[in-house]
Amino acid sequence: MSGGTPATLALYRLATRAATPFANQLLQHRLKRGKEHAVRLPERRGESEVPRPTGGLVWVHGASVGELLAALPLVEHINTYGLPLLVTSGTVTSAAIARQRLPAGVIHQFIPLDTPDFVARFLDHWQPQLALFVESDLWPNLITACGTREIPLVLINGRLSERSYARWKKLMPSLIGALLANFDLCLVRSPEDANRYGELGARQVTIVGNLKLDVPPLPVDETKRGQLAQALAGRPLFVAASTHPGEDEQVLQAHRALRATYPQLLTLIVPRHPERGGAIAQLVSTAGLTVCQRSAGKLPDAATNIYVCDTLGELGVIYSLAPIVFMGGSFIPHGGQNPIEAIKLGAAVLHGPHVSNFAETYAALDTAHGAELVADADRLAQVARNWLNDEGARQRILAAGQTTVDALGGALARTLSALEPYLSNLRRDAHA
Repeated sequence: MSGGTPATLALYRLATRAATPFANQLLQHRLKRGKEHAVRLPERRGESEVPRPTGGLVWVHGASVGELLAALPLVEHINTYGLPLLVTSGTVTSAAIARQRLPAGVIHQFIPLDTPDFVARFLDHWQPQLALFVESDLWPNLITACGTREIPLVLINGRLSERSYARWKKLMPSLIGALLANFDLCLVRSPEDANRYGELGARQVTIVGNLKLDVPPLPVDETKRGQLAQALAGRPLFVAASTHPGEDEQVLQAHRALRATYPQLLTLIVPRHPERGGAIAQLVSTAGLTVCQRSAGKLPDAATNIYVCDTLGELGVIYSLAPIVFMGGSFIPHGGQNPIEAIKLGAAVLHGPHVSNFAETYAALDTAHGAELVADADRLAQVARNWLNDEGARQRILAAGQTTVDALGGALARTLSALEPYLSNLRRDAHA
């Protein structure tokens, strides 16, 4: 790294090294909150019982579920090169998705806590020869250790909000500059992202588009789909997907308004974090509505008003049955969730005003009338009612959404093209 070590980075290293003896206490606290796997805690200290495969190991890291899903098509393609693959993430939910969706033979591990000792242990064991970091999960000790070891680093699907950019620029410009200097290449989603990364010190920045627009349709378990479809028994259906705290109340308000027209309406609430299922069920009961939870192995019956789908890996089943989906994370200042998966499986999409995480996607969809912005619960109920009344209008929204999604694609091909020299060199070295 040129220009010496910034004081902020040196202080961070000292602080994290001093905190290392307390790591087990932190992990135990997280374990009690359901945020760690008991048998996999050693991975968070950089330890692994999984042997390193022979050959040029490619390492792909994404913080959580969204990043992992965005990277899946890329992982699947790299897997065809015959190169060993390691995928890391930091959450229990992403580990569950990895178990379900990663190709056979691809290794998943939890990312180590960002202390110098744990990072060194992790890199000593895995010795990656190419590291691909998805979006913005940049841990200082991990990044700088890779740079010191001359491991090629590439940022994939890079994004940087205006808020994050301003924070880095004002508070720690030297730190983010030092981190980005370790990256050979930054593949980013938009011109705005390119400008922000360039201003903060990234050396080579290329605009490739958003990988999340190229994800294949979610898998649909036909047995589960058939069971749920039978339980729905032709009832009007409305889905609120990937909801966050503060949104479920608004969904219930919309549900009540819709029932005035559709007394048999069934609303499915799919929380972004399944562990919230119990709290949502309690909220529904307190509101005087009948509820059941999918995590309890129950299907809705004729008396059920709200079905809380607090399980993992079943969004494909739900989207394939849903005529209308409200995408959560958008009634609160979270930044929205990915609408592409719902659209690809035939759902017309509604969303709130807070969609900065997918600003370009939602802007294109809204402009093409392929999705609709609703400001509050009243408007949500009004538009959902219109679409339930008029199947032709809903189908026109869906068709426009699918056309827009197809037009926005191509990021995967451009990302693979940029990575081709790295992957070809690893494959050539393996053959040699």
